[in-house]
Amino acid sequence: MAPGGGDENERLRKQVRELQERVNQLETDKNLPGTRSAENDVTPLSEADVTLRRLVHRIAMILQAEKIVIMFYDQESGELLGIPPALGVDEEHLRAFRVRASQGVSGEVFRNGEPIIFHDSLTDPRTQRDPFGLLNVRNGLTVPLVIEKRDEENRVTERNTIGVLHAFNKRHGDDFNDEDVRLLERMARNVGSIIANLQLYREVVEEKEELAQTFESLNAALILVSAEGRLSQANSSARAVFGLGAESIGKSAKDQIQNDDLWSLVEEAHRGGEGSKRDLNLTIANSERIFEAQAAQVRGEDGRDLGVVVIMQDVTDIKNIDRMKSGFVAMASHELRTPLTAIKGFSSTLLEGLDDDIYSKEDQREFLGIVVHECDRLRRLIDDLLNTSRIEAGESLTPDYTEIDLQDLLDKSAKVQNQASTTHDVKLKVHNELPATIIGDRDKLDQILTNLLNNAIKYSPGGGDVIIHATYEAETDTILFGVQDHGLGIPKEHLGKVFEKFHRVNNDDNRKIYGTGLGLFLVKHLVDRVHMGQIWVDSEVGKGSTFLVRIPAKLDIEKAKELNG
Repeated sequence: MAPGGGDENERLRKQVRELQERVNQLETDKNLPGTRSAENDVTPLSEADVTLRRLVHRIAMILQAEKIVIMFYDQESGELLGIPPALGVDEEHLRAFRVRASQGVSGEVFRNGEPIIFHDSLTDPRTQRDPFGLLNVRNGLTVPLVIEKRDEENRVTERNTIGVLHAFNKRHGDDFNDEDVRLLERMARNVGSIIANLQLYREVVEEKEELAQTFESLNAALILVSAEGRLSQANSSARAVFGLGAESIGKSAKDQIQNDDLWSLVEEAHRGGEGSKRDLNLTIANSERIFEAQAAQVRGEDGRDLGVVVIMQDVTDIKNIDRMKSGFVAMASHELRTPLTAIKGFSSTLLEGLDDDIYSKEDQREFLGIVVHECDRLRRLIDDLLNTSRIEAGESLTPDYTEIDLQDLLDKSAKVQNQASTTHDVKLKVHNELPATIIGDRDKLDQILTNLLNNAIKYSPGGGDVIIHATYEAETDTILFGVQDHGLGIPKEHLGKVFEKFHRVNNDDNRKIYGTGLGLFLVKHLVDRVHMGQIWVDSEVGKGSTFLVRIPAKLDIEKAKELNG
């Protein structure tokens, strides 16, 4: 798991716990003032809206008012806004009905918490800042919308004003009076409670949707199993991993996901295991994948069991890299030990025979040639390690671009490899006339050819022909060259991975062939970055492989230097 993964998982579990608590609170809270009796469940949004509309109509009938408008305080804008439902006002005018909370009768009632009666909106100076003209208001009564929290002894512990309630235009030409004030204040408490609960419900619904979208976007698979063993939540990654559909939610989790190791982990977490974790081996689309699964019990603040949340990360690639690195250490140790053993052996032999003149000049030359050859092999290995380290650190392998006689470079590479191997015949086939010179880095092109030829010889243990192909493609002004062998070949499932560092095909045929798994990784970098080209492989098990490289004949040096920093 990537660094910080544990903190992220803990944050997700906390979000799950908090959301579950809020949803449970809404589901069990049985007191929505002004709607139904205290024994009833929380009113859904649609039902609460209907209740509020009925209450607005009732207010209008009791007060004999032509228009009823609710204004809610918006903290972001600092305004009082007309909100539905309203009576005697169309939607367009209601949207435009707004005023600063510091202005007019609306603002004064909101700030001071005291009701106001006005008898003539045209002449009353207090109403001049209110948008009453939009609604043809003649007279009116405005009271604050207040929410009160009370303790067990029914004492008010908190009082918040969330807006104002207007009644406009008393019917039959009458004016509003003190009795109307008392009636409207009493009904405003119910209106305020309904609005507050509606707002809370909307916030929780929005928060739940927001969190659900967060879960959906996670690369990690997440499932939530309720205390009753039902599947409460499964994000898109989890559905893909276990082949679940939308209909799986709410059903028995064990019926929907049949994996004994997973349920053993869930049960361990349910018993109170902190940070229960284990690896799960799953088959997805005929591919074996490894998931690191972490489970934790989710409890409310009151200690109530809300279930178990499981977060699963696909760590197949990480595990493979770990295995490759372990294998690399073993192989690198062998690759280092082999030349050192030869160097020490032949140096010691020469040293022992130095005084007695045991070995002839020819023998000494042969021994020293072996020492030099093994030193070169050791240097190449060290260079591969250093270059890989530089690439991983984001540093460029500084190129040296010059004009290159490609024909000469190909001839030289073929001759060198023919001298190095007695069981292989390295041949050069140039399929048409190559340009006299191309632009590139000679040393790095030589490194590309040498590496591909070494691989071809290494993975053709039975000997045979190794062919260097080269052709000039005039229509694209590119050079296509490659190395073909008739060796072991590469299994199809490994073709897309051969250019990854540390990757080696591990089967009975290849197990005794040593290497670091860095060569092709470096070759790809030298082709892609240094020469702005492409490399790929065609292979068939038992028939051999062909590695092909295409590079521009006239490399854009400035563009290539910019790419390489």
